[in-house]
Amino acid sequence: MSTPKIRFNGFTDDWEQRKLDDVVDFLDTMRKPLEEAVRVAGPYPYYGASGIVDYVDGYIFDEELVLLSEDGANITDRNYPVCFLASGKYWVNNHAHVLKVKPGNENNFICNSLERKDFNQYNSGMAMPKLNKEVCKRIPLYCPKYEEQKKIGDYFRNLDNLIALQQRKCDKLQKVKKYMLQKMFPKKGEKVPEIRFAGFTGDWEQQKLGDVATFINGRAYSQDELLDEGKYKVLRVGNFYTNDSWYYSDMELGEKYYANKGDLLYTWSATFGPHIWNGDKVIYHYHIWKVDLSEKLDKVFALQLLEQDKATLLANTNGSTMIHVTKAGMEDKQVLLPHDVNEQAKIGAYLSNLDNRIALHQRKYDTLKEIKKYMLQNMFPKK
Repeated sequence: MSTPKIRFNGFTDDWEQRKLDDVVDFLDTMRKPLEEAVRVAGPYPYYGASGIVDYVDGYIFDEELVLLSEDGANITDRNYPVCFLASGKYWVNNHAHVLKVKPGNENNFICNSLERKDFNQYNSGMAMPKLNKEVCKRIPLYCPKYEEQKKIGDYFRNLDNLIALQQRKCDKLQKVKKYMLQKMFPKKGEKVPEIRFAGFTGDWEQQKLGDVATFINGRAYSQDELLDEGKYKVLRVGNFYTNDSWYYSDMELGEKYYANKGDLLYTWSATFGPHIWNGDKVIYHYHIWKVDLSEKLDKVFALQLLEQDKATLLANTNGSTMIHVTKAGMEDKQVLLPHDVNEQAKIGAYLSNLDNRIALHQRKYDTLKEIKKYMLQNMFPKK
């Protein structure tokens, strides 16, 4: 099939199959690696196989070019783009092929033609995936006339700009959330926060967390107790993050082993942190605690208090340290709380509103990424 499923109006001609070498020149001889020890910090992007890896005080290129990863696990894993544009003044090391699109072809069209490819068939590496230059030259591409290439290239530029905008909004709000967690809770050794709602005064009170919150263990399951279908879903840690597959159970248990919509839960194994459960009634697994709160502690504030505690724990470790969270350790933890539950509620509501805005932009970002994936599949011929 030499025409795409989705096409702009006014274009009907078949696309022509060409080799990559027909539509680009390789500028690999101009690139130059810089060891980290000899790099001098500066304003110019330093590109590698995964995109910008540093900023340096010099540049090699000063035009928009297409960069194609030469090596690295991402060639097969595809966790981020393999092919991307670079523009302005920048430096490229020897881990990305540098492609100058020949006249009659459009940069972003060629870039996306490559990005949609499955590169497993072109991988010549053994231990580490690699795209050999000579192999790359023979990669087949379907190409329409320049006018249609330009329309397609511009469409994906606009889509990429929208994706980048949503990512920036997410990043900005996450920074605001991090800042406010630091400022709306007292620093170590202090008894009042730096930022406080009007009308609230007085020191926050130190409490042992176990005096105002009870951490209830979930139930441990043997594999033969977990069913493919049943009355209750069994909530596991992964279901909060990336795992959307479920086990079930028909067991009738004590009420403490169930989580209902609105319950405060805490995952403590592998990935740790607090969550408000927003689904149907479930049985929660052993690696999750249900947190039962006293009347002295507002639930939404408690969620943010535990988020702030998590951020502190992470800040006090390096990346190689495994954080071990225990029930006894949580209950013995000393925390500072506003005496007035109304102040707690206002803090919790403000920070939760930030969470909701972050989630909104993240959903928009995810939707745009799915649109791009779909359009890459359908605005180019299948083979």
